[in-house]
Amino acid sequence: MQNLEELQTLVDQKIEGFCRKNGEANILQPVNYILSLGGKRVRPLLTLLAADLFSDNIEDAVYPAIAVEIFHNFTLMHDDIMDNAPLRRGKATVHEKWNRDVAILSGDAMLIQAYQLIIKTKESAVIDVMRIFNQTALDVCEGQQLDMDFQSRLDVTIDEYIEMIRLKTSVLLGGAMEIGATIAGASTADREAICRFAIDLGLSFQLWDDYLDAFGDASKTGKQVGGDILADKKTFLMIRAMEKADASDRDIMLQLQKEPIVPSEKIDIIKGLYQRLGVDEELKLEAERYYHQALAHLDSVAVPLERKNKIARVAQALHVRQF
Repeated sequence: MQNLEELQTLVDQKIEGFCRKNGEANILQPVNYILSLGGKRVRPLLTLLAADLFSDNIEDAVYPAIAVEIFHNFTLMHDDIMDNAPLRRGKATVHEKWNRDVAILSGDAMLIQAYQLIIKTKESAVIDVMRIFNQTALDVCEGQQLDMDFQSRLDVTIDEYIEMIRLKTSVLLGGAMEIGATIAGASTADREAICRFAIDLGLSFQLWDDYLDAFGDASKTGKQVGGDILADKKTFLMIRAMEKADASDRDIMLQLQKEPIVPSEKIDIIKGLYQRLGVDEELKLEAERYYHQALAHLDSVAVPLERKNKIARVAQALHVRQF
């Protein structure tokens, strides 16, 4: 078993090495740029942690772990285009720094590079890993499509929203851990449990992300505060507020989606409604519930408790937003 800091260092070193191999080719400069922005790199770390949970040898999981991170950043690059987002991790998004066409093409190149790394998985596990990776990638695309579909609907439910973020965000965490566990030879039951742990942890994380988009500090989140509000995105906060609002408040929310208004004023009005309706506190409770469900799945994994400690530490750090 390796300690958490060693695993984090290994991930960083491998990604830096990946970028050096990319060189200065025009199509790959944006790839190196988005990867250089850092981020938490939770997904490759979770892949290695899952492998470490079931085996003392994590080397076979390194290439797939980096593939997961490359794929994740590919989705971010394309999501930023679709969302017209100006910032990613406090820096200009790729389509802002270069242009839309460059961002699309470089994102495509990242997807290809992710597959190049996935097929380096050891022969005995490569078919299963490819199956997990492919299904995860399709789920992420489906989640993004649902996210876009929701923007033209006024009747999105909380259950539909949870399913969307499960697909768009959480399944990649689950897939990352299932890949690591598969490479390490975990049983089917343990692979399913660790995957479900990561999915519920991801739901908790994404709900908190919704909260921080509205109420967070841009200097800490690296994202535009109120970006979801300005984009009229169907988040937990928006959906629940529409459900709880009386006719007058609902009219205000709908009117703000139609008429031009100073962005800061729109953000302040909607945040005030969220707090008055108490949906910000409801979100916190829901995030807490998914976090404890995740821990229950981790508890069910049939390995000694001491082997789970690093994963529990990461879960706690993500939960309190210190990772």
